[in-house]
Amino acid sequence: MEDQNEPLTEVGTSIELFSGGGGLALAMHRAGFRHLVMNEFAPRACETLLKNGAVKRKSEDHIPLALNDEWPLIQGDIREFQFGYLAGKVDVVAGGPPCQPFSLGGVHKGDEDTRNMFPQLFRVVEQTRPNAIICENVRGLLRTSFRPYFEYILRELSLPFEKRAKDASWETHNAQLIQRDLEIPQDSEERYVVVPIEVNAADYGVPQVRNRVIIVAFKASLGITAEDWLQRFAPRKSHSREALIRSQLDGSYWERHSEVRGSVRDAVAQSLPSALPIADETLPWRTLRDALYGNPDRPHEPPLPKDVVDKAEHPSGMWVHHIGWPGARIYAGHTPNYLDRPAKTVKAGVHGVPGGESVMLLDDGSHRYMTVRETARVMTFPDSWRLAGPRGEQMRQLGNAVPVELGRVFATAVADALKWAAGQQRSR
Repeated sequence: MEDQNEPLTEVGTSIELFSGGGGLALAMHRAGFRHLVMNEFAPRACETLLKNGAVKRKSEDHIPLALNDEWPLIQGDIREFQFGYLAGKVDVVAGGPPCQPFSLGGVHKGDEDTRNMFPQLFRVVEQTRPNAIICENVRGLLRTSFRPYFEYILRELSLPFEKRAKDASWETHNAQLIQRDLEIPQDSEERYVVVPIEVNAADYGVPQVRNRVIIVAFKASLGITAEDWLQRFAPRKSHSREALIRSQLDGSYWERHSEVRGSVRDAVAQSLPSALPIADETLPWRTLRDALYGNPDRPHEPPLPKDVVDKAEHPSGMWVHHIGWPGARIYAGHTPNYLDRPAKTVKAGVHGVPGGESVMLLDDGSHRYMTVRETARVMTFPDSWRLAGPRGEQMRQLGNAVPVELGRVFATAVADALKWAAGQQRSR
C-alpha cells in the first residue's frame, strides 16, 4: 500500500463509502485511519481500488486488524448491503455521496432524484453509529435553489435516527426533524453536531482551484461543539494567492524554477499587481508548475523531467499514465491552464470540457492536453497510484475524486478532535 515511505500511526477506524478512484480513501489512510470496509459501484473505479491496496471483501468477518492491511472492498450498489455488523467499531464514516439534482418547481415540488445517495450515508450512520462523519461534495449544494434541501440534509445528519416514513416527502420529514430538534437533548446519543465548511483546495496545498463543501459531524455525546471544531481543530488555510503573488514578485518562486527563461517570468510579472501583498504566515498557492516540476514543500514528490513533460510521452516506468492526447485547442471561452497559477478545477471529462480545464499552455507557447499523470498530480495522488480503464475513465475518476491532500488535512483534524474528546472524557 502506498504510504510515501512515511511512518503511519493508527488513529482510529473508518468506513469509506462512494470510494470512486480512491482520493478520500487514501487521504484517510494517510491520516492514520484503518479502513474496516469500503464500497464502490462503478466497475472501473473498483479496478483502480484493487490496484492500490484494496481486496474484495470475503465476508463480514473480514475485518482488517492493522493499519496497513488490505482494504476490504464491497463492489456493488450500496443499497444492497448492510453495515450493522460494524456497529460500535467505527470511528469515522467518510464519503462524498453522489447528490443528483432534484426538482424545486412544478407540481412535484421537491421531488428527489433516485440517484441521490445521501439517504444511504444516513442509513450507514444509523447502522454503525460512528463517532464522526466526513462528507465532501460540490459547492453547488449551496446555490439558492438548492439551499432548502441542503439544510434538510444537515438536519438529517444531525438526527440520523429519526426515520423517514416510506411515502413521506422530504418537506414532511424536514418538519418532523425541526420538531424533534426541539425535543432531543443537545448531548443525546441520538444526535450529531454538524458543521459545513466552504473550502478552496488551493488554500490547503492542492495545486488546483477547487471549491467544495466539507461537512464534518461529531456524535454529540463526545462533547465536541461546533465552536470547538471551528476554533480548535478545523484546518486553517495554509496557502494563499497573496503569498503566491508575493513570491513571484520578490523572486523566491523563481528560485525553485531557475530553468524558466526571463521572457516567461516577465510575462507573469505583467499580470501581477505592482505592489507586494502584505506578508502573513501562509505559503504560496502551489502552481501547476510546482506540481509538475517539483516543490520543496513536497520532497517526496520528484519532479517530472522537463523533456518528459514537454513531450508528454512516457508509456512505462515511473511515469505511468503520462501519455499525450492529440487535438487540444484554445479559443474564446476555452482557455488553458497556465503553469504559474494553480490549475483549474479538474472535471470528470476526457477533454473538451467547458472552459479548457484539461488544456495546458507550455513555456514555448505551444499547448496540449494534460496527461492523466499530470492530472493525478493536480489531484495530489502519488505517482505510484495506478488508474484502471481507458483514458476517459481514468480522467473521470480523477475529476470525481477528493484531492488527497485536502482530504488528509481534514481527516487529521477530525482525528485530533476525537483524541481530544477521548482525553476530556477520561479526565472527568
